[in-house]
Order: sequence, then C-alpha cells, then structure tokens
Amino acid sequence: MTLLLLGLMLFFSAHSVRIVADGWRTRQIARLGENRWKGLYTLVSLVGLGLIGWGYGLTSTAPELWNPPVWTRHLAALLTLPAFVLLTAAYVPGSRIKALIGHPMLAGVKLWAFAHLIANGRPGDVLLFGAFLAWSVIAFIVAHRRDRAVGTHYAPGSASGDALVLGTGLSAWALFAFYGHAWLIGVRPFG
Repeated sequence: MTLLLLGLMLFFSAHSVRIVADGWRTRQIARLGENRWKGLYTLVSLVGLGLIGWGYGLTSTAPELWNPPVWTRHLAALLTLPAFVLLTAAYVPGSRIKALIGHPMLAGVKLWAFAHLIANGRPGDVLLFGAFLAWSVIAFIVAHRRDRAVGTHYAPGSASGDALVLGTGLSAWALFAFYGHAWLIGVRPFG
C-alpha cells in the first residue's frame, strides 16, 4: 500500500499545483520556461503513475472489503463508454461536448473512477479509484470557478466535431474494453 500511496501523492501533487498554488505555478513557468516546466511535470507524473501501477499490483492479494454484485461490472463497462467520449472531447477541438462541459477530461475521470469504485471491493481499489474520484471532483469544481472568475467561454462547436468525438471515443472504448484492458491490466471486462 505504501508504493500506491507514494505514487498517488506524486501524481496528484503534479496535477494539483494549479488547484492549490496557481500563482506559484505561473511564476515557475515564467522562470523555467513552458517546455522545461512541462518536462518536469511529465517526469513527476510518469514516476507517480509507475508507482501507482506497481503499488496497485501489490494490493491484488488483499482480501475484499466487500464483494460487489456482478451487475456493478456491467454498469462499470457502461459508464466507461461516456468516460472515453469525454476524454476524447478534451483533446479533439470543435465539439459541442467540450463547450457544454468545459472540462470534459475531469468529467471523464470522475465517471471512470466511480465506475471502477462500484465494481471493485479491495482496499487498493478503494484507495486508487476513491482518490481519483475525490481529486477529479475537486479539480472540476475549482476549474469551473476559475473559468467563471476570468470569464472563460468555450467555442460553440459543431455537429461534425461531436461526430468526430463520438466516433473516436467509442472506437477507443471498444479497443480498450475488448483488448487493451486485458493486456494492460490483466482483467477482461467482457469475460
């Protein structure tokens, strides 16, 4: 559990600087330059992710705190579908989804974490997915408050942008659900 905690702390430290110290972050970017800042941010995030993966793997033999019913796995699979669409909307420009939600990546992380939290009952699951859920809820609220404070408005988007987001997100979800999850995580969501 220690490696998982350390990984989560590193990962969320990097991803929370804008939430808790936006002024400091702005000064560091000015001092270091945007590319150097992004390099350090990426390095800390990758080390954190590596420790999260390693630490989470070590928790696989822990006894379950509860045994989730089978239907929660089906619900989790269903909830991850819009999560993939939302993650795609964060990176594909010109969609009304991005304009409507403002921060679709954070919304997607919330859905992904919630889906996995209800379908898994080991201590490592609760720590990993609970931490991501709590962080994404807080980050989403702070990001929306920041948007309101500075008057951020997102481009209205178009139906073709939505179609691209939906097609890409659904394709990515299907590839990951049917092939990538088993290869990367060792669990087949669909049997």
